[in-house]
Amino acid sequence: MTLLVTCCCILALVLLIGPAGLNPFLAFLVVSIATGLCLGISVDAIVRSVQKGIGDTLGSLVAVIVLGAMLGKLVAESGAAQRISQVLISSFGEQRVHWALMVTGFVVGVPLFYNVGFVLLVPLIFTIVHRLRLPAVYVAVPMLAALSVTHGFLPPHPSPSALVGQFSADMGRTLLYGILVSIPSILLAGPVFARTLKKMDAKPIETFLPRLLPDEQLPGTFVSFSASLLPVAVLAVTTLLPMMVAMPATATKVLIFFSEPAVVMLLALSFATYALGLGSGMTMKSIMSGYAEAVKDVALILLIVSGAGGLKQVFTDSGASSSIAAVMGSLPLSPLVQGWLMAAIIRVAMGSATVAGLTTAGIIAPVVATSGVDPSLMVLSIGAGSLMFSHVNDSGFWMFKEYFNLSIRDTIRSWSLMETIVSVTGLFSVLLLDMLLK
Repeated sequence: MTLLVTCCCILALVLLIGPAGLNPFLAFLVVSIATGLCLGISVDAIVRSVQKGIGDTLGSLVAVIVLGAMLGKLVAESGAAQRISQVLISSFGEQRVHWALMVTGFVVGVPLFYNVGFVLLVPLIFTIVHRLRLPAVYVAVPMLAALSVTHGFLPPHPSPSALVGQFSADMGRTLLYGILVSIPSILLAGPVFARTLKKMDAKPIETFLPRLLPDEQLPGTFVSFSASLLPVAVLAVTTLLPMMVAMPATATKVLIFFSEPAVVMLLALSFATYALGLGSGMTMKSIMSGYAEAVKDVALILLIVSGAGGLKQVFTDSGASSSIAAVMGSLPLSPLVQGWLMAAIIRVAMGSATVAGLTTAGIIAPVVATSGVDPSLMVLSIGAGSLMFSHVNDSGFWMFKEYFNLSIRDTIRSWSLMETIVSVTGLFSVLLLDMLLK
C-alpha cells in the first residue's frame, strides 16, 4: 500500500509540473502535504516534516549555490569565459576547434549554471561557425555535452550539491570521481557523436550573433583560468593531500575547514572579485549589482531544492522510504542502477534534471544507508540518470532548437540523443569505477 501511495504521489507531481504547468516549488509543497496525509501522518506533524526538510536541505546549500551563481556571473560579465575560449581555440587550432570548445565548455561549466553557460557560450559557437564556415551543430555539440555533464555531475551545481548533502557524501571525493566519470561521457557524446551530425542543416538565427568584448578589455589568461577552476583545485588538494601525506591533528583540522564547500566557494569568489572584477577596472558597486542579479537567477532553483527536501522528509518520517528501500533491496539490480533508473524515468516524465535528481534522492536515501554503496558514486549515478533523453518537456530542448533553428526531428536526433549518450555512458563509467574501487 505504501509503495502504491508513493507512486501515485510521484505521478501527481509529474502531472502538476508537466501538463498542469504548476510552479515546481508549489507542486512539491502540495504533493508533500498530500503524501503525508495519505501515508497517515498527523496534520501538525506534516507541517513540521515539511519545514524540517526545507530547513535541513537549504541549511547546507544556500551558501554554495548562491556563491557559485555569483562566481559564474562574474566569470561571464568580466570576459573571462571569452578569454578562455580564445586561448583554447588558438591552442587546438582551427582543424580541432570542436575539441577546443569541448574543453571550454567543461572549464567554464564548472562555475556557470547550465542556462547561463548556454546563453553565454552559444554566441561564441556562432562566431566560430560564421568565421570558419563549419556546420553549426557539429561544432556546438561537444561544448554543450561538456556543459550538460558539469551540470549533472559536478558540485557546486544545484543537484549534485544537494545530493552530496542528502547522502552525507564527501564533496571533494564526489568532485574527483565526477571528473573521472565526465571524461568518457563528454568524449562519446561530444566529438565522437558530433561526427554523425556534420551534414545536419542548421541555420542559426542572426539575432543570436554575439557582441563580444574587444581583446583589450578581456582579463588575462592566468586570471581567467584560475578564477574558473579555483574551486576544483582547492577541493582536489584538500581531498588528495590527506591520502598522500601523514598530517598532524592541527593541520588536519585546518584542511577540513578549507575543504568545506561554502568556504571553498567564498575563497574562489573573493579571488575572482579582486582579480576579475576590481583588477579589470570594474567598480565594487557594479560587481555587487551583478551579484544581486545572480541571486535572483538562482532564487527559483533554491525554492525547488527546498521543496524537494520537504517531500524527502515526508517520505522519511512516514516510513515510506524504508519500505521502498526494502522492496528495492530485493531487486536483482545494483543500487547504483536503481538510482540511475529512477532518476531517468522521472527526468523523461518531468523534463527537469534538477527535479529528477532531487526527487530520486528523497526516495532512495535509505538504500544508500543500508546497501553500503559509495554515496559519492550514488550522487553521480543519479546525476547521470537525471540527464536522460531531454525532449519536448525540457526547456533545454527548446533553447537548443530555437537557437540553432532546427526542426523537432533534428533536435531529437542531435540534442536528445546527445543527452542520452551522456546519461548511459555516465552510468557505465560509474559502475566501472565502482568495480575498480572495490
